[in-house]
Amino acid sequence: MTSIQETALLEQCAAIDSSTWSDALDQLHIDGLIEGLPQRSGQGRMCGFAITARQVPGQLHDFDKADFAVNVLVESVGPVNVLVIDVGGQAISTLGGLASFGVTQRKARGVLIDGGCRDVDEIRATGLWLASRHVTPRTGKGRLRTQQYGESVTIGGVQVAQGDLIIGDDTGIVAVPRARLQEALDIAQRILAVDKDVEARIKGGETFDSAVKATGYLPQKKATP
Repeated sequence: MTSIQETALLEQCAAIDSSTWSDALDQLHIDGLIEGLPQRSGQGRMCGFAITARQVPGQLHDFDKADFAVNVLVESVGPVNVLVIDVGGQAISTLGGLASFGVTQRKARGVLIDGGCRDVDEIRATGLWLASRHVTPRTGKGRLRTQQYGESVTIGGVQVAQGDLIIGDDTGIVAVPRARLQEALDIAQRILAVDKDVEARIKGGETFDSAVKATGYLPQKKATP
């Protein structure tokens, strides 16, 4: 898929909120809800394809500072990507203000860290959309070793593979497996169309009960004989 095609696909996906994506994944029996990573920075809806990495945590001086390799992480992303980093939930900072500025220079869509970030005021100043399990001043230099790129990682209890779709907004964060993306997108668009129909009916004067019955928004219980 060309970058133009990927950008066009992301525009379609970004028009759909995390709640609708979650409902679509429910219909496919896919658990894609990423939990426990509050949004620390950024505005609006974030949507992009995952670039994955895993960092091994340790104690100070367990690793050489060069093993941290945050520069490699920054350089791995581009304009259609979300950087997704598995630190095993440890309260150690992977990304600070300078690295976040570097990510924005790469025009990446956002960052997810199942670990920590620091310099939150500086990160917010860059406008970068970022969610992390922890905020901590504890540096990853000498405590983290980046050892895997592009492989499946665990983020907020969900398996995320390189290339999966990541959607984040004020409600939550959802991961959609790339292999099921078109299927999930079709379902999400149908759900969204019904939602808009219900909204239009209510604005037109119908009651909520009448609108949901007319649109099939909720299945109706069968009458008891």
